Amino acid sequence: MSADTAAARAPLQRAMTKYGEDRLSKLPDDILLTIVERLDIADAARTSIFSRRWKHIPAMLSKVVITVDPFERLRQWSNKKLPYYDAIRLNSTMIEATRSILGSRSANLYTIRLLRMKFYLGDDSIFIGQAVSSTVATQNVGFAEFEIMTRKDGSLCSDEDLLNYGRQLVSFVYICPTAFSGVTSLKLQNLRLPESEFPKNFGICRRLEFLSLEYCDMGILSFLELEHPQLSELVIADCHFEMVDLKWLPKLTLLTFSGWVALDDPLSFGHVPLLQSVNITNVGLSWHKMLKLSEFLGQATINNLQLNFKSEKIWIVPEVPRELRQVFHKLQIAELTNISEDCDLAWIMFILHGAPYLKELCIRMWDHLCEIARDEVERKKCAFSEEKKDKGLEWDASASDITHYNLAVLRIIGFQTEVKFMRFVRNVMEVAVNLEGIYLYNKPVCKTCQHVVRKPSRYPGSWKQKISIRRKINEGMCSAAEIYFPQKITC
Repeated sequence: MSADTAAARAPLQRAMTKYGEDRLSKLPDDILLTIVERLDIADAARTSIFSRRWKHIPAMLSKVVITVDPFERLRQWSNKKLPYYDAIRLNSTMIEATRSILGSRSANLYTIRLLRMKFYLGDDSIFIGQAVSSTVATQNVGFAEFEIMTRKDGSLCSDEDLLNYGRQLVSFVYICPTAFSGVTSLKLQNLRLPESEFPKNFGICRRLEFLSLEYCDMGILSFLELEHPQLSELVIADCHFEMVDLKWLPKLTLLTFSGWVALDDPLSFGHVPLLQSVNITNVGLSWHKMLKLSEFLGQATINNLQLNFKSEKIWIVPEVPRELRQVFHKLQIAELTNISEDCDLAWIMFILHGAPYLKELCIRMWDHLCEIARDEVERKKCAFSEEKKDKGLEWDASASDITHYNLAVLRIIGFQTEVKFMRFVRNVMEVAVNLEGIYLYNKPVCKTCQHVVRKPSRYPGSWKQKISIRRKINEGMCSAAEIYFPQKITC
């Protein structure tokens, strides 16, 4: 039981002991409902046994969240693999809670604003789906969310595991199409579906607004084509697609894409007229193609771009302004994170030159040792690049002399008193004539790897050092930008 739930139950128990059941039962429905809504779903279901007066209260809940979260730590303790009988037991508990809460709402007039279900995929998932199907068919449900997990973590799944989980999902959708037709948010993991089944199952989810695929594919180097009239947010993480074609997604606004195995461009942007934010993460290996953003983004015109390099090889190539402006002419926020500390910063200027309406530029330069492969044998086996991580990123700022009128904020996380940082800040100040604030942060602190030996920090710690840095940066500059040294960031 969570601390919040225990705190919520305590006043109820004291009131029952001190005043007796009848005193509590005289409270109006809205007060009783407020009490019950503070409980987790299992305790909320139990309140119906207090008396007939309480029996209908759980059926009034507008937010129904039934998950296996309290037991997720079991998989972490068992090397990312949940024992079979534990998964059966957890799903049985889910089924019981689902039937208890949703079954009491037959012909109920109260709207369910949020129905969230998180459970393990298996043959018994069908019973959860049937309960949800009945609710979707007879009740007014606002948002319905399914997060369907697998017993094994993706890193432990064999090809046979992926195929087996894929078959279970296909069977689940086939038997419970009504449940999936009402789903607005769907999270899937560790599945391999037949090519013919993905568009069929995806199409059943007519109300779908959010889709997350993690370790999912239709076979290694398969081709995924997406069309949906309602989908507004898409997350694709560590899937083995050769290409994902966003063919027709007229309401898509947010895209998160991480990890790809393709030798060529991993994404194709088709009809995505409302796309605003793109977040791309990849560990650049030696065989990965360097992406040209002007070609990669195609006809998409975004206003928020986030690129995460995971402290490895930089996988984009600098371009001249006339090539970039067709995709960057609406860009307002650019974030480049986890750039290796071995890299220079000069090449980043190409984004500023190609995005005339950019308002904020954020750079995080950090070697996060928790995520970096440091064993040389492993690096060779996985084809990590042995070259300098910013090789081929030469950029001559003087070759494209511009004045930028819209950049207001520059943030550098991982700033050090080194020439490359000082030079970059001054270059930005020279170009951005209306720059208002420069925020220079120290390297982030990770509680897991903070004790690993690394080169000493050269961040200005004392107020005297900070004054000295301000003077060096501002020397000979005609800029009104203020320079700040915020507190360190903890990850």
